[in-house]
Amino acid sequence: MTEDLSRTDRAIVNAFQGGFPVVERPFEPAAEALRDRGVDVDADRLFERIRDLDEEGVLTRFGALINAEAIGGAATLVAMHAPEDRFDEVAEQVNDYDAVAHNYEREHPHLNMWFVVSVPDADAVEDVLGAIEDDTGQETYNLPKQQEFRVEAKFLLDGPISEGDVDCSALGPEVTPTDRTSLTPAELDLVLEIQDGLPVSPTPYRDVAEAVGADVEWVLSTIKRFDEEGKVRRVGLIPNHYSLGYTENGMTVWDVPDGKVDEVGPAIASLGFVTHCYERPRHDGAWPYNFFAMTHGRSEEESDERVQQVREKMTEFWDVNEDDWDTLFSTRILKKTGIRMDERARANTVEPGEADD
Repeated sequence: MTEDLSRTDRAIVNAFQGGFPVVERPFEPAAEALRDRGVDVDADRLFERIRDLDEEGVLTRFGALINAEAIGGAATLVAMHAPEDRFDEVAEQVNDYDAVAHNYEREHPHLNMWFVVSVPDADAVEDVLGAIEDDTGQETYNLPKQQEFRVEAKFLLDGPISEGDVDCSALGPEVTPTDRTSLTPAELDLVLEIQDGLPVSPTPYRDVAEAVGADVEWVLSTIKRFDEEGKVRRVGLIPNHYSLGYTENGMTVWDVPDGKVDEVGPAIASLGFVTHCYERPRHDGAWPYNFFAMTHGRSEEESDERVQQVREKMTEFWDVNEDDWDTLFSTRILKKTGIRMDERARANTVEPGEADD
């Protein structure tokens, strides 16, 4: 699909995968920022192009990318073996669970099914995994995040603003971040309204305010505060990376010496093409790796090159042998519903007077 994108479209996709203005009429300052970078577009044209890109499937959504972990509840990555002769049956059994948000088939001689479990309470993870094991007859391997070094899935295109560095996030109301981890009922309504994105309209924040029965000034200040507090990872365009040609999805896994993880993590996270980077636990006899770095490429060649760049960076910190790492490419999407906030956010909601200020 990328060959059909104009120079302006490429500039828009590159510029606003984060840092979109949080003001009542955001397309005016966003268009001005593009003009400052040599892209001749006005607010009406910018709105029309984002609307069309959304309708054409180039974008998965437009708006605030909620940080589910900061909203409440828990999520974990799980690996399991699905026998070849029962693979589709096992996939269907796993996917039947509402708690399973994503599920991928990945290339591995044993652990060939990888899925994310999202629950309102961390204690519920073991209950879900126990039920899945009972249903499928297969052992699960829980791989919760122990450290997060990077979560920034940006997919840039050849063309203007190729560094993706336009940032209008400073615009909007002045806010003071809080240490509060719980949500108020009004904040819960807002999270549920925007979890699938903002309306693609000239006044998206006003539309949200009308939907939740709030003042637009409160919506603007709350989204901007959430952004600064980490409850929102970024505000902008969320591209469909497959439609942009990023079809090679490689999960590189590493057996990093425990004493080196804190050094390795930031170094690997500094590689711009690494979209996710975590420390996770090993499982004796089944899974020897404790470090995950996700890369994406537009071809096998580009993907292989990026994996090798990760390896080269690793060798700056320890002597990497061939048995110390692997790359698991996804071969099939089995389920992709996104992490739903409803139960997790509701479980973390208190009345305003009870909030943990």
